[in-house]
Amino acid sequence: MSDRFSTVPLPLSSPGTERTLAVRRYGRPGARPKAYIQAGLHANEIPGMLVAHALAQLLEQVSVLGEVVVVPVANPIGLDQRLHGVALGRYTFDRGVNFNRGFADLDDVIAAQVAGHLGTDAADNVALIREAQAAALAERSPQDALDGWRQTLLSLALDADIVLDLHCDQESVLHLYTGESLWPAAADLAAWLGCRLVLLADDSGGHSFDEACSALWWRLAARFGAAFPIPPACLAATIELRGRSDVDLDLAAADARSLLRFLQGRRVVDGAPGALPVTSCQVSPLTGVDRVTAPMAGVICHLARLGEVVTPGQVVAEIINPTAADLATARVPLVSRVKGLVWARAAARFAQTGDVVVSIAGSEPILERTGTLLGD
Repeated sequence: MSDRFSTVPLPLSSPGTERTLAVRRYGRPGARPKAYIQAGLHANEIPGMLVAHALAQLLEQVSVLGEVVVVPVANPIGLDQRLHGVALGRYTFDRGVNFNRGFADLDDVIAAQVAGHLGTDAADNVALIREAQAAALAERSPQDALDGWRQTLLSLALDADIVLDLHCDQESVLHLYTGESLWPAAADLAAWLGCRLVLLADDSGGHSFDEACSALWWRLAARFGAAFPIPPACLAATIELRGRSDVDLDLAAADARSLLRFLQGRRVVDGAPGALPVTSCQVSPLTGVDRVTAPMAGVICHLARLGEVVTPGQVVAEIINPTAADLATARVPLVSRVKGLVWARAAARFAQTGDVVVSIAGSEPILERTGTLLGD
């Protein structure tokens, strides 16, 4: 086992604003399988940072068969965003861009590079595509400091067999997002973590970090067809480690042990992980998520518990306008459109019109939904 700590400089946004990424590397560079794990891409989501720290402590005590790269704080730009004592870090200050959107789409460039060179051996095709990935990313010129930060993260992760992006929601059960093309191959990850929910989509919109690493593979497979086998060679997932306030040493230690067992099961790390836990995890299409929004501003009163299964028409929350002239119309019930699991709720207790108050995962697509599948 080798533990190599380094700092990677990020592009400057202006003179005197130097920032770096702290990177821990375990195992032999270039060894397979390679796992990349990062936390804090949304810099106000702290649980993953603590889990990454706990996982690093475990990795120092084991033999790494492949390679593991851990970036415990992926967004030093957002981590520095405080306004009147409140930590922000989800959006850029200057343009209001979500930090987990807009990662480079290299599909067309890579497809052009490998066209005419793919063969009938899947492993050879994977190696060829990974070479093209590295070349395409190296030739790309970042447009600004934000784009340069995105490119730096991708340069650490793009060739990995496993990419785990640690996040959290406002208030939620432990769940993860991954591609339809990666299921049920990723079921072991959900089982080790004890996920209550897995949300599936091959294109959730916005080109988030995990899809920037994984979606290329199934898109190239569709483009070139069965004559040139291209497997989904990167298992990427966004793991939502409950809610923002779930920053707890015991929880983090347990989550880190679960990730270590997953890595052992995938033979990235030596050791026997034990029997895969039996779970009651719900698997839903991301198109089946009912995001219940506030029709007016007011105080949020949650009526459905996290992890509760609700039915269509069930009242899951109320919005109460304390300034309403007519008290009879001051309370508005919010109802579920689907039968499904209440997996996330707003942490704030006052909503503006249009705010998402409750998220419910149904088993069937909601046909009348519009917009991208991910909330911003």
